[in-house]
Amino acid sequence: MLVDFHTHSTASDGALSPGDLLARAQSAGLGMLAITDHDTVAGHLDAARELGGGDDNPQLIPGVEFSCRWSGITVHIVGLGMDCNHAAMREALEVLDVARRERGATIARRLEALGYPGALEGALAEAGESQLGRPHFAAWLVEQGHVRDHNEAFDKYLGQGKRGDVKTYWPELHQVVCWIVAAGGVAVLAHPLKYRCTRMKLRRMAVALREAGGQALEIVSGRQTPDQTAGLRRLAAELELEVSIGSDFHRDGPYSPQLGVELPQLEGLRGVWERWQDPSRHEY
Repeated sequence: MLVDFHTHSTASDGALSPGDLLARAQSAGLGMLAITDHDTVAGHLDAARELGGGDDNPQLIPGVEFSCRWSGITVHIVGLGMDCNHAAMREALEVLDVARRERGATIARRLEALGYPGALEGALAEAGESQLGRPHFAAWLVEQGHVRDHNEAFDKYLGQGKRGDVKTYWPELHQVVCWIVAAGGVAVLAHPLKYRCTRMKLRRMAVALREAGGQALEIVSGRQTPDQTAGLRRLAAELELEVSIGSDFHRDGPYSPQLGVELPQLEGLRGVWERWQDPSRHEY
């Protein structure tokens, strides 16, 4: 059975509209899908409005991917299954929306100092109704002819450690986890290997998640080796965390993961998907 609890649409930095992403999941035979756009639930809500009543539709799980800070680094927490209209979720979305707007203004000021005026207006135009992020600044830089492509924009101006890499506005991990849990959701530490931490620091991060009320570790995210997956499984077992899986799908590409992940053999672990399984719909 294919499922995917970490995907992105045009509501943040994905290439497919929520409806197209839902259709792609349906054609691929996914049994469950969560659209986890950055700091917004707009993608999920749009897809939910388009979801038909057919048996071949994937079970759509509410999702979001929140940015936060922990021990001086930016960390992403996926929220699954929460009430999108809960007061805690509304508060979280407002705080993160303000954070992104302030961050965008700072990025624009830094780009203007480098000789690129009009960056904020240009990025907002690129974003449209999507949540503003660095990819929209990259698209504007390309459109203006300042760089050749998206990769050059990040390599020169927007990537890690560059002038446009602004991280100072995110809330703390504990607060983000509390918002998700208060709204009835599952807080998942997203793509743990992307933080490039030592094993000891990654364990401390996972402990911080658990102590804040977080429940799960993403043991599969995009492309990774079996040894890496095995290490994350051991960490989840040690800390008695549930596990989640996802592609972190953004767009088609030669090195991009495809939508959908096969349900793994858990061997004593608990998958977050067990919370939402409906035996009348599928055989898992």
